[in-house]
Amino acid sequence: MLYLICYALSLSSIRSMLCCCVNSESNKKYAELDAKLERKMVERRRYYPGHRSLKSMDSIIMMFPKLREGLRNIRNVFESYDQDRNGTIDMEELKKCLEELKLMSLSEEEVKGLYGWCDVDGSKGIQFNEFIVLLCLIYLLAKPSAESNVEESIELGPKLVESIFDPILEVFLFLDKDGKGKLNKADVIKTLNNEDYPLERSPKHVTNMRFEEMDWGRKGKVGFREFLFAFMSWVGIDDADGYMSS
Repeated sequence: MLYLICYALSLSSIRSMLCCCVNSESNKKYAELDAKLERKMVERRRYYPGHRSLKSMDSIIMMFPKLREGLRNIRNVFESYDQDRNGTIDMEELKKCLEELKLMSLSEEEVKGLYGWCDVDGSKGIQFNEFIVLLCLIYLLAKPSAESNVEESIELGPKLVESIFDPILEVFLFLDKDGKGKLNKADVIKTLNNEDYPLERSPKHVTNMRFEEMDWGRKGKVGFREFLFAFMSWVGIDDADGYMSS
């Protein structure tokens, strides 16, 4: 039942949201951010052992109710900083939000770069789904490097942000079997069709569709930002409130 709820998302609606992003990825000024995220995902493997407990798409879907609850709380944060009530957060509103959440350890220039990177429809304002992705990227990139003290890594960021984004990072690491910081199509399909768990294997056409939802550039490789936009659609952030009250 949970799987059917998740799978009901239309592939065409995802395509319409992400088509703008392909063009933005050709912009060279964002290539460095892509590379930095890739390195961060490689580093994070040692600090996120939870990915080893995942075994199938079913085990990922079981996380969705808790994630939706957390996303409802993040929505409250978003609305509190959307001071002009226009459904988006501008750069000044974002800076106030990051200061409140103690996530302003990146430089202002870095935050501006991420802001433009996540404004997928070019509206000059961050909508809620983009805000979720932006917060997660800032949270990940602000984490101490592998050389830093592990305790510092655990303490950084409010518990609300950690409770939502740490499980999402673990899902990416679960799918990133070769540990190179990008998802490979063959590995993702093999992972979600794990023969060790025959009752939880995903149909091949479903796993192919899942990867296509992430692979905007049709290159057979998926970075963390692409994964994150698709994953938020799988969880269903737009109807999180309705789901939690039902």
